[in-house]
Amino acid sequence: MILFDWGTYNALTKLPIAATLGMKLTEIPPYDFSRKSRGEDYFREYSRFAREAFTTVVAHAPYYNVVSVDRATMERSWKALLAAAKKAKLGGAEIFNLHLGWRAYGDHRDLELAGEFLKKLVEVAQPEMLVSVEVAYTKRMLGTWEEIKALREIVGEDKLIVSVQLENAWMLETGASDTGDFMTANRMADKDFWMRILEKTLALSHKYVSLRFSQVIGFALGSRILKKRVPLGKGYPDLEPLAQALAEFMVKRVRGRGLKLRMHIIYTGIPETKYKDTIRLYSTIMEEAVDHLS
Repeated sequence: MILFDWGTYNALTKLPIAATLGMKLTEIPPYDFSRKSRGEDYFREYSRFAREAFTTVVAHAPYYNVVSVDRATMERSWKALLAAAKKAKLGGAEIFNLHLGWRAYGDHRDLELAGEFLKKLVEVAQPEMLVSVEVAYTKRMLGTWEEIKALREIVGEDKLIVSVQLENAWMLETGASDTGDFMTANRMADKDFWMRILEKTLALSHKYVSLRFSQVIGFALGSRILKKRVPLGKGYPDLEPLAQALAEFMVKRVRGRGLKLRMHIIYTGIPETKYKDTIRLYSTIMEEAVDHLS
């Protein structure tokens, strides 16, 4: 049974590094879908290498807002995302992950338009891929827990799952995205806090429990609190209580109850330190898991 896959984002030229380091997962990064030089042959070659070296391949969509007040702009975004999904299938991806982006209307129309688009997306993705939607870090963006639940009901719970960028969930749940007080929010994020987040994730999962993580610092841009990713150990939230919760949840909640799910965690930190940080993240989690497996 494959219980827990781990890795980071890699362009084709970086796949040998990730494979040599023993990573079990690779993610096709969003910029691969935005570059005109990345034709179909690039993604076929990505798939060929990845099938031999990794157990899980994920694709991250390019960053486009799914909803816009300008219909022409929105349709261009939809077209680009649908084209990216087709390339992701060529690349061997099992999950196509995306951010829904900023709200355009601030009312029911945002969710309705997102649902309309996701119906189109899952048609392109099936049968090879599931679609995953990331939890947003601020309510100014689409992607609260409740909205993802509603979108799964619209699109199909066997076709759409949640992908939890854990620091996003932390910012959303603690209110750090409103206050900018990351230190206080960090104190709130104990093991029990993370267990509650993981239970929420499980309720919106199918086949996979899809997790992402990097540490961040916050900064203000006008009235908005935004996040900036930093090397592991240089930001928030703390890794240790998260690792404790992940280890217990993985071994006792998923493996121990025989759930037919595969968990994975994707490190999404800055490129300069991502390989060392990915190994450290995995090692910290597995050091905790050992205690539950003995």
